[in-house]
This record gives sequence, structure tokens and C-alpha cells, in this order.
Amino acid sequence: MAYQRGDAANIIVGAAAIFVGDINADIPNPEAQVSYKETLSTTAQKLIWRNVGYTTNGLELQFAPEFGEVQVDQILDVAKMFKSGMTVTLNTSFAEATLENLAFAIAANDPVTAGPLYQKDVAAGDGTWGTGSDVLTLTAGELGDCPVEKTLIAVGTGGGECEEGTGNERIYTAYRVLSIESVTASQKRDEASVFDVSFRLLPESNGRYGQIVDRTFTPGSLPATT
Repeated sequence: MAYQRGDAANIIVGAAAIFVGDINADIPNPEAQVSYKETLSTTAQKLIWRNVGYTTNGLELQFAPEFGEVQVDQILDVAKMFKSGMTVTLNTSFAEATLENLAFAIAANDPVTAGPLYQKDVAAGDGTWGTGSDVLTLTAGELGDCPVEKTLIAVGTGGGECEEGTGNERIYTAYRVLSIESVTASQKRDEASVFDVSFRLLPESNGRYGQIVDRTFTPGSLPATT
């Protein structure tokens, strides 16, 4: 086999669509002839998975393993290293400055005694702001508050040959994500309000954080199921 410098088909460029659901939300199976973005956007799945909309700076998944060292007298360097910890984070920026995205970014959409901290399209009698208002209540919380975990799916461009009649996508699924960094909500004359978010991925009881899948499908005329 002749030497080959590389394969341009393995270079991935492109943004991802990000969907969020409640913890332990059912993750649908892909449909044969449509992108997974379309599967998550059907009438039924929209009740489970919410598209966060526009993002900036793409999506960054960072793996940070930690290692311990064993030193011995007979050599100056370490004799053995062992894995002692693991941290996985996912970073992105929400360009749609909705209260719903802000509630997700600051982990504020958890029910409390007085009701949800974020209320969408409040009904008559639910508050003083009027029917149809979106309301995000800011609170300091209290000791013992449970952290708000969500399930996140991102569907981006995949590798492979760019050929007519073939679709390639890379799907990231994180079973448990938790917003852990400070978030700035700004209102400026010459800048858009963007929420920079850093999510910590937590493993399930089986040790799995989620999955990354490279998927190839053949687009067809069959519509996505509702």
C-alpha cells in the first residue's frame, strides 16, 4: 500500500445544534433517512428535547485526567504513574439570550416550594407581570439544595467524504451535565448578550459519561415521524 499523507475527509469543521432535556430523558433512536437533528425536532420530541438555538464559538469537550506518581530510591524520575482522577467539561456560548437559556446556564430551573424559578408564558393569576410573560426568579437558595442536572445532546458535522446523497454527522450525548462556572448576563450598547457556559459532565453509576457517535445516513424523501 502506497504512503498517504493523510485523509482530508477526517477533518471536521462546522457548528453543532445543541438540545437539552431533563435528567434521564428518553434518548430517541435515529431514523434511517434523516439527520438526528430532525429526529429531535419532531412534534413529539420537542416536548422532551429543547433546541437552545444559536451558539457562538462552537462546542468544546475537554478531558482532564489526573495522575499520581510513585517514586523510588533507585531512579531520579518516577517509576510508575497511575490514573487517580478524571474531569470532563463541555463549553459553549448561547447566543440567544432568552430567559430559558439563562435559567439553564445558571442551573436555576429546578422546582422550589413556591414553584419553578423559571416560568414560561405565565397564565393569568400566576404573577403581576401579565399573562404570557416569561419570569426568571433570582434566589440565593439554601443549604441542601440539590444541583440541577440535565441531559445534553449536540449534533454537529461529521467526517467522511462530502458527497451528494450522503449525510455525515457527529453526535455527542452527555447523560448528566451540570453548569459549574459563573455566567454573565449583559445589556450593552455595542455587544450582543451572550451566555458563556461551562458544563461539568458526571458519570452514571456504570461510569459512563455519554457517547460520541459518527453517523452516516442517506437522506431520503421519508418525513420524520411525529
